[in-house]
Order: sequence, then C-alpha cells, then structure tokens
Amino acid sequence: MREISRVAPGRRAPRRTNPAPRSALPEITRIGKVFATRRVHLGLTQQLVADLSGVSRYSVQALEYGTGSVKLASLVEIADVLGLRLEVITAGDANLAAT
Repeated sequence: MREISRVAPGRRAPRRTNPAPRSALPEITRIGKVFATRRVHLGLTQQLVADLSGVSRYSVQALEYGTGSVKLASLVEIADVLGLRLEVITAGDANLAAT
C-alpha cells in the first residue's frame, strides 16, 4: 500500500516544535503549585473550582500543572474562589522579598 503524503511535492514538511519545558516558566509553575495546594487544603475538586470560577476544568488543571495558557481573567476568578490575592511587584521588590 502506498503512503499518502500531505506535503506538496518539492516542499518540506513543517517542523514540529516541542512545548517549552516546565522549568522554562518557573513563575507559572510556582503559581500553579500555590493554587493546587490551596485547593487541596480547602478540600475542593478541580471541577468544583472550575464551576465556581466560571472556567473549564482544563483551565484549572493547566494552571496547577504549569502547562498551557490561562487567561489573566480566569486566573483572577480562580484566585478569588480559592481566597487568594494576585499582586504585581517590581523585580527589585521581588528580590528583596526573596532574601
């Protein structure tokens, strides 16, 4: 049986890109861990958090695992359900807080 090519003759197939490793986005992974820990501490399921915040369970899961992309509005809604507050600080302040 002949293999069917989906690429036009004379053209190369598009490159597949690998998703960024989790370590490439340490802040997102760290935030996700905080959200997951808080959710478990409150005894809530991902589905219940999703329902209460008006987002999909996939969004909650992607946030907790540090994968995919979550809209800022969804992040704020999930934080509100979990009793968390998001705060933006300058890099200089972050360095002081870390010491």
